[in-house]
Amino acid sequence: MPRLRGAYDRPDRIAEAVTRLKGRGYTDLETYAPAPFAEVDDAVDAKPSLVRLFTLVGGLTGVVTGYALTIWMANDWQIMLGGKPFTSIPPYTIIAFELTILFGGVLTVLGLFGIGRIYPRKLDSAYDPRFSAEEFGLVVNCLDRDVVEIEEMMRVHGAVEVTLVES
Repeated sequence: MPRLRGAYDRPDRIAEAVTRLKGRGYTDLETYAPAPFAEVDDAVDAKPSLVRLFTLVGGLTGVVTGYALTIWMANDWQIMLGGKPFTSIPPYTIIAFELTILFGGVLTVLGLFGIGRIYPRKLDSAYDPRFSAEEFGLVVNCLDRDVVEIEEMMRVHGAVEVTLVES
């Protein structure tokens, strides 16, 4: 599958190209920018991150663990205090809350590293160091038959350079 890399000198031009390509049905796009720009972010229209599911699972695991652990320990080591029941839920809510925060936070960090690909890895072959300095990059994965059309579309929308990248 060929990949086209376009270099742009202004954020509004790359935003126009992304909007136009998405309008034509090309969704496998990757943008590179030296700094965050609102128009590029709006054009890409990224879907919500899955990290929040890690947080939800961690929080639910924490609350269940907090209540299960305290109830299990209270019933395993029964100490009668003033005729109160061995398993009393209100005092255990503090421990369940703390474990909710702990597990939710730990799984959020793990999800951030996993989904955000923050672990050590090789850079994408389409990345160019110019995209961290002064220019903007747009990489489009397309079919063989669409290469000429996408290259022309990128040039029309202000691409300074368009190259075919090895996959």
